[in-house]
Amino acid sequence: MKRTLILTSALVAVAATAHAQDKQVNLLSWGGAYGNSHVQAYAKPFEAKTGIKVSVADADNPATPLKAQVEAGNVTTDVASVEYADAVRLCDEGLLEEIDPAILAPAADGTPATEDFIEGAVTDCFVGTDVYSMILAYDDSKFPDAKPSGPADFFDTAKFPGKRTMRKGAKFNLEFALMADGVPPEQVYELLGTPEGVDRAFAKLDSIKDDVIWWEAGAQPPQLLADGEVTMAFAFNGRIFNAAQAEGKPFKIVWDGQIYEMEGWVIPKGAPHLEEAKEFVTFSTSPAPQARAAEFISYGPPRKSAAALVGNIEGTEVPMGPHLPTFAENMKAALASNLDFWVDHDAELQERFNAWLAAS
Repeated sequence: MKRTLILTSALVAVAATAHAQDKQVNLLSWGGAYGNSHVQAYAKPFEAKTGIKVSVADADNPATPLKAQVEAGNVTTDVASVEYADAVRLCDEGLLEEIDPAILAPAADGTPATEDFIEGAVTDCFVGTDVYSMILAYDDSKFPDAKPSGPADFFDTAKFPGKRTMRKGAKFNLEFALMADGVPPEQVYELLGTPEGVDRAFAKLDSIKDDVIWWEAGAQPPQLLADGEVTMAFAFNGRIFNAAQAEGKPFKIVWDGQIYEMEGWVIPKGAPHLEEAKEFVTFSTSPAPQARAAEFISYGPPRKSAAALVGNIEGTEVPMGPHLPTFAENMKAALASNLDFWVDHDAELQERFNAWLAAS
């Protein structure tokens, strides 16, 4: 009997160990400096706190493989980082799990998460992790005299010579083109909602079409600037900031004309580790981890209580605050990406963009 009890205890211990090893989260992120912020601020501390292993994979746009996984019935991802408009669209298509806001951690003073997040940061299937922006950036060494100061200068290849790089897509570029053509930020989406406005945006893009190198992965613009293939980029602010801060590149950011938006977590239908995924979302969207992530890359936390917790740029004595898109000075001539507009019009405008790009 004694031997049986010992054997039974050993089997229970082995089973418990095996069960613990089964607990994991497969995270799909974007790579680069942004992906590193997820690893350092979210994955590693979560593993340390819970013992649940986080495996991180990267994609140029995680929404694309995520959609393919669910539609194929072969889901390997538990949590993915996606842009807001993609989250809404995937949710509408029934490809995402709904996330109960009751699982989200309150602020330190007890304020419910739903009141602590900025407007739009928590939806049926999405919880915001950061506010990022698309900005004009340039190689300061290429312009020793006059410096670019806004969207119009990006399109002025006579005054500011050299190739440009822009994201390969309609979103962000059409808004940027209208601002470059003199449209005030607050009027951009009203105009872009008309055929005339769309025509005007494409006409402006036409003016530099032959001078543009199109990028698809966020790591490309700083590399193109570093290689001297372009002198200006329309790119994610965090990628440019990282190249300038961590690598010492002579890159400058122009905040006028920035277009800011949110990214955040979604959980695909059929996530193999659903409960662990929810636990990870709860942990990583708490105020302190969000503030910590902002110290690795210059994307602002969408939780109000997290803003005051953001310290210095990781490894330096330089405050991160002024480098965030949400910093007051940086918001003066900013445009908030109209998320509902892109949910409604992304497909048609992307189709037109592709046709425009293919035309000689």
